[in-house]
Amino acid sequence: MHKQFSDWWAIILGGSSGFGLAAVEKLSRHGMNIAVLYRETSAAERALKEKLSGIAAAAAVTIDAYNVNALDAVSRESFIRQLAADPGKKHRVRLLLHSIARGNLKPLLGPENLSTEDIRFTSYAMSTSLLDWARSLYEEELFCADARIIGLTSEGAHKYWEGYAAVSIAKASLESLVTYMAVELGKYGLKTNLIQAGITDTPSLKRIPGSDQLLELTAGRNPLGRVTKVEDIANAIYLLCTDEAAWINGSLLHVDGGEHCR
Repeated sequence: MHKQFSDWWAIILGGSSGFGLAAVEKLSRHGMNIAVLYRETSAAERALKEKLSGIAAAAAVTIDAYNVNALDAVSRESFIRQLAADPGKKHRVRLLLHSIARGNLKPLLGPENLSTEDIRFTSYAMSTSLLDWARSLYEEELFCADARIIGLTSEGAHKYWEGYAAVSIAKASLESLVTYMAVELGKYGLKTNLIQAGITDTPSLKRIPGSDQLLELTAGRNPLGRVTKVEDIANAIYLLCTDEAAWINGSLLHVDGGEHCR
């Protein structure tokens, strides 16, 4: 396979499963080196590192694994300084992918209802932390001249899903943030876009109340007759990293087989 992304790096925030891990597999096959950040237990990390090593070996790329809290400012700056100290990574980051799925799934009222602190944490985890990462990478001159920043949103940003209020608020905030980043960071060569994934059977979805019913209903309403797969999203991430996608900026790309049309 043509290694079109050789000499480039991707920073994937939340790469241990779901969309993030699928992106690791897809991008590595096209020659991209990857720094994967995640939070896992020691047992889960051993299995993940073994899988990442296998992916790297098969694709003949470098995949660096970091079990760090990407939402902690000290950890973020320490990681970025480590990257910046390597001359081989200066001006080499083609992609910053934000695939962090950490939030609170609680009702607005009840014995354990959603607090304003829950909303604040979820909004930072799944929205505004993207801006902190983008600014830090830019300030350390790690982005290449035509870099791509990609966030992930969902249909739940605009419609009711049980227990999804904090995440919905975060995703709606992310959509607004991406618009502003596309305009204000565009002058520095950074292209910022958002992918709205269709309902996908991921570990994150399983934490949403009624996820089984969501999957069942989606298979019936999707024009193409199935739910979205993580590989579908990874393919779109890959496409947004190509030279041909250089004029796409500030867009919300539906990757759902037409699910949003119904």
